[in-house]
Amino acid sequence: MNLLLTLTQSANKLRQTKLVTNTLKALNLGNSASFAILTKTGVTDVSPSSVVGNVGAYPITGAAILLTCPEIVGTVYQVDAAGAACFVTNASHLLSSIGDMEIAYTAANLLANPDFIEYGAGDISGATLTPGLYKWSSSVLINADFYLCGTPNDVFIFTIAGNINQAANTKLTLLGGVKTSNIFWVVQGASVDIQAGAVLQGTILAKGGINLITGAKVYGRLLAQTAVTLQMNTIVIPSNKKYTT
Repeated sequence: MNLLLTLTQSANKLRQTKLVTNTLKALNLGNSASFAILTKTGVTDVSPSSVVGNVGAYPITGAAILLTCPEIVGTVYQVDAAGAACFVTNASHLLSSIGDMEIAYTAANLLANPDFIEYGAGDISGATLTPGLYKWSSSVLINADFYLCGTPNDVFIFTIAGNINQAANTKLTLLGGVKTSNIFWVVQGASVDIQAGAVLQGTILAKGGINLITGAKVYGRLLAQTAVTLQMNTIVIPSNKKYTT
């Protein structure tokens, strides 16, 4: 039997056993929703990277956005005129977007009554996860491919007191119609580290930095309260398209 079909059927049985109706709502990102990358202290880049969606940095100068215009399908917003000629200066829009990003981050961490607490002791390698609110008091490790199984309306919110470390060449696969726009990784630790060739999906709301190593891909958003580091990466803002990982 096809592996993905088997995993889907197993996950559906788990959901039926729990008799849980997922009423969790997607986080309201406000103006930050239009950004593939939004950061407070800049974006470093080893080119070529590919970014589909808007990019912005506030309050740091536009000179701290090191992506080049050919790497981006979208608008790059800066607080001043110090960045590339194609960048758009709009400090008020950036201020509002950063504020909305921080509001969403805080709201996620205040969510009560989690469906899963300390799942896998922080190791979700190889797991098939069902919808709901997950909370960890530690870091989260991803050392093997893993899966999210649900419907197009289901929401996954992962709140993590530590860091995320995703190993090289591991990937997240979505089953049953799960939408990238309904997945949120809310990380309180110092860093989110996605190693070479790895693939993650969903919006990352990080208190610290988000670091992608060579060839890593994120189908989602990188919303960081410090810096974003890229090395020949692909970032695609969520849409109704199903991404092949």
